[in-house]
Amino acid sequence: MSPTDTDALADDLLAYIDASPTPYHAVRETARRLEQAGYRALDERESWTLKPGERVYVTRGDTSIAAFHLGTAPVDRAGFRLVGSHTDSPNLRLKPNAQVAKNGYQQLGVEIYGGVLLHTWTDRDLSLAGRVVLLEGGKPRGHLVDFRKPLLRVPNLAIHLNRGVNTEGLKLNPQEQMVPVLGLESAGAVDLRAMLVKELSKGGVKAEAADILGYDLCLYDLQPSTRSGAHEEFLHAPRLDNLASCHSSLTALLTGPASREATSGVILFDHEEVGSRSAQGAASPFLRTLLERLTLVLSDGKPDAFHRAMAQSFLVSADMAHAVHPNYASLHEPKHQPQMGAGPVIKSNVNQSYATDGESWAYFAALCREAGVTPQHFVTRTDLGCGSTIGPITAGQLGIRTVDVGNPMLSMHSIREMACASDVAAMVAVLRRLFA
Repeated sequence: MSPTDTDALADDLLAYIDASPTPYHAVRETARRLEQAGYRALDERESWTLKPGERVYVTRGDTSIAAFHLGTAPVDRAGFRLVGSHTDSPNLRLKPNAQVAKNGYQQLGVEIYGGVLLHTWTDRDLSLAGRVVLLEGGKPRGHLVDFRKPLLRVPNLAIHLNRGVNTEGLKLNPQEQMVPVLGLESAGAVDLRAMLVKELSKGGVKAEAADILGYDLCLYDLQPSTRSGAHEEFLHAPRLDNLASCHSSLTALLTGPASREATSGVILFDHEEVGSRSAQGAASPFLRTLLERLTLVLSDGKPDAFHRAMAQSFLVSADMAHAVHPNYASLHEPKHQPQMGAGPVIKSNVNQSYATDGESWAYFAALCREAGVTPQHFVTRTDLGCGSTIGPITAGQLGIRTVDVGNPMLSMHSIREMACASDVAAMVAVLRRLFA
């Protein structure tokens, strides 16, 4: 695929999203694309033997992945050029003892993961996907599962029973009113574990219900990603925040030059939406450990090599940005209203919700100029709170120069979000300049 083919890149993003209903599937799809491009997997439990020019990747927890195209120059001299994004999105996830029988219905209990726009999950055809951990040979082993069919629904309450809904708003109690319906009790008993075993068998995994030791299962909207608009300029898809940034960084890494002086890397973390505090989140030692190990085998071996490498390095924290909303423009800072279709957004916050400063802003702006792209700027209104990203966390972990950027979008944290097709190619072009 040509890195300048705007429509092909937009369509490829939608295919990437549809193949990635959960962070587990996003990592699997990312690894598949990496291996197609000649990357090989490294195991954190083993010693590494590497040489300049190699292409490698590492996964952790099945939901975070890092890939590196090793440069020709020692990393303590040339540093790392990195892009960080996240694989997770707000959604509904099953509780351990999920099955509920109530008023003649069979339901599944869920927890709310991240800052979900709850009302957007009502009256949707929902399916179930994630990881099931089986006992195999006396040891636990995870397998991915995806039902790929309508299974669940969170039915709305009829207006006749909620007369004020259009004037007072829809108020949903996540414990009581977000419990999806799975079936009718009168239709026969349903065993979730038996359902999982049956679905696993379609992929060639043989097991009994008693073999299931645990699971991590997410609900997702079954409607495929699509394009819309008078000129098909818009993208409608789940999980654009932040699989769109994962796709842009991965595509830039894979379509960059065959040989490069500095080591290029992409790190896709899990758990950003819930604070990044996990074994594979941005607040973990995952990235630092990887960079330390790479420095040991790709530098002059001096004790301060890692610290010199960090001083030479740069990180782009890529997470989607807020486009100005035509129906709520007053909620946006007047001089910082990014437009969809107008290119990447540099995000700033003096209280360090974003890691951007004048130097990192200038660095990214220079990359945009090289790519023939004009960046936009986003600042939250002074009287509103500001969201955050992996940028400040990673900068604090590594002491590395960092800029926060993202493509503009609407409906952030909805079950279906909205972005612009042409922005995909623009971001890829700029990130390719980072890796050049």
